[in-house]
Amino acid sequence: MTKEVLLSLKGLQYEIGDDNQIIETITPAEYYQKNGNHYIVYEEVQEDCPDPIKNRIKFRNDYLEVTKKGAVIVNMIFEEKKKNITNYTTPYGEIIVGVDTGKVKMTEEEKRILVQVDYRLDVNYMFLADCQISVDIRNRESGLSLS
Repeated sequence: MTKEVLLSLKGLQYEIGDDNQIIETITPAEYYQKNGNHYIVYEEVQEDCPDPIKNRIKFRNDYLEVTKKGAVIVNMIFEEKKKNITNYTTPYGEIIVGVDTGKVKMTEEEKRILVQVDYRLDVNYMFLADCQISVDIRNRESGLSLS
């Protein structure tokens, strides 16, 4: 895997009825490995924020951690078969987020790494939705197809 990568983040929220929500972001990022962990770093620009949000994704076989710093501050940990609670700070206030992780699956190839997480999302101690997140990392020259 090269240092310069393309990152696709795809989130799916299963809600009651037919209101499932899919959100996908594709952005350039940097990849590196250290002490048995994989890392992705990238910046996220939001319309209402003058400065970009700095993001770091750390992962290994059964673990994924998402850290955001800037206008949004959060450290979400997805550990297989564990529930983690964190504060999610935004310019509009703070909420308590709980992630009850079912499965974390990592597939590693020469020019691609795919991490898939199934979890239950709580907001302020109330169940919100069953969710999935997919982190797809590829060498920049390989590109990403929107599938």
